[in-house]
Amino acid sequence: MFHFVITIHVLVSIFLIFVILLQPGKADGMAAFSGGGGASTTVFGGRGSVTFLSKVTTVCAIIFMLTSLTLAWRSSHSDSVLRARRNLAAQDAKKTDTKPLAPPAQSVPTQRQTNPNQVPVGPPGK
Repeated sequence: MFHFVITIHVLVSIFLIFVILLQPGKADGMAAFSGGGGASTTVFGGRGSVTFLSKVTTVCAIIFMLTSLTLAWRSSHSDSVLRARRNLAAQDAKKTDTKPLAPPAQSVPTQRQTNPNQVPVGPPGK
């Protein structure tokens, strides 16, 4: 299925290039290059060529965009990409496990049990 979408994508992109170049413009696009000159408008009729070629271009552009989105989604969900994401997540988890979350606990002096009748000794004003 994946190879089929790639094949369609390549064929539509090549066809889209030629359809765009066949559209009449100031220099008559590819028709002037191939020696057709202004005769490209008479192949499909006077006004009909613009309408027909614009419709073909629109359909090709829609197919091209759909295959592009499909290929982008498929490549981002492939096994190798998912495996690489899991490896990165495991490495990040390993790094966060080795780092301490808080600084090491410092020893805090504990107050001695004092006699209730004894006056605490300390700096004045406290």
